[in-house]
Order: sequence, then C-alpha cells, then structure tokens
Amino acid sequence: MPVAMTVDIVGSRRLPDRDAAQRALDDAIVRVERDLPVAERPLRPTVGDELQGVFTDLDAALATTLLVQLALPDIVQCRFGLGIGATRLVASASGDIPDGPAWWAARAAIDHVHALEQRTVPSARTWVVAHDEEADAAHEAARRADAYLLARDQLIGAMSERTRRLTYGRCFGVTQRELAAQEGITQSAVSQLLTASGAAAVVEGFRLLEP
Repeated sequence: MPVAMTVDIVGSRRLPDRDAAQRALDDAIVRVERDLPVAERPLRPTVGDELQGVFTDLDAALATTLLVQLALPDIVQCRFGLGIGATRLVASASGDIPDGPAWWAARAAIDHVHALEQRTVPSARTWVVAHDEEADAAHEAARRADAYLLARDQLIGAMSERTRRLTYGRCFGVTQRELAAQEGITQSAVSQLLTASGAAAVVEGFRLLEP
C-alpha cells in the first residue's frame, strides 16, 4: 500500500527569511532520513515551498512526519498530505514525472488539513486520504490514522522547540541524563518538560509505528 507524501511550508510567503526556513527544513529531513531510512523515494523539493516523497506503507510515512515535525525549529512549520494509492512514473525528456492516484489523494489530504487549520483545528498539520479506487481497508486505515493525527498534532503544536528536541531524542532511546547534558540543563528539568508536554504519549506512538 504505497503512500505518496506532499509537504508544504506553513505561511511561506510571510516568512522573514525564506532561505533560512528552507535550510532548516532541508537539515531536518536529512536528519530524519539518517535516523529512520524508510522512504522509498526520499522527500525532495519540487516547486516553490513544496516537497514530495514516497513511502512503502502508512506506518513509515506517519513515523517520518512525526520526526520531521519534532526536528524542525520554531522558524518553520510544515503541513503533510499523505495519499494512499498507486504511484507511477511518466516518462519525460527532462526526467520521470511522479503521477498516479496516490498523488491525487495526497493533494486532497494537504488541501483538507489546510482547511482544518484555517477553520476548526489550528493545530492540524497532517492528514491521510485513500484514493477512491482503494479497498475499504485502506479507507479505514486512513480514518484511524487521521483520528490519531489530530491528537498528535495538538500535542506537538503546543511543545517548545526544546521540548521537541527532547522528544525526538526519547523516540530513539536517548536517556534523560544524556539529553540534559546536550541541553545544558538538569535531568529534573528534562523530566518536567517531557511530562508536562505529554511527550511520553508521542514517543510510545512512534514506537508502535517503527518498522
């Protein structure tokens, strides 16, 4: 069940330093791809503020979106549209062009999460859509994922940049003592930040998604 992913930068036209935001996003993606190499086609910029990638399954895509959100600094936020469906490459003289139902579903997903963000759920950043041609199981998987994502994005959206860094480390088993040393704070302070933010739930969710 391939999953296409479209990513765009929130409020890219209003950013005071668009170049710095792009560098921060590029750095976050490089880090995530190093720590969790699960992409079939890694996330890469396309046009404007968008990136695209392909993942072998929904769990891999969900885990990647989580880590990218945690790895990003405050200067940049992203939306993620995940589309379940078939993918293919259209031959072109300038290089193969990604196409197929998964990409159409990913576009619908990112449009939907943008609408949610603007209307009823400001913290929404990630959404999954299964293409109409997919089996009922794919649509059920998308519904379940979206219910999880609404809560997950709320937790992450309320975290400080430092707390996101700490949560990222905990996803990969870095101890609180090690994190405290990296941040130049006490272990008690790390524990308090993680507990107050609900980071433990985010970390346990990530572990359920790991391949």
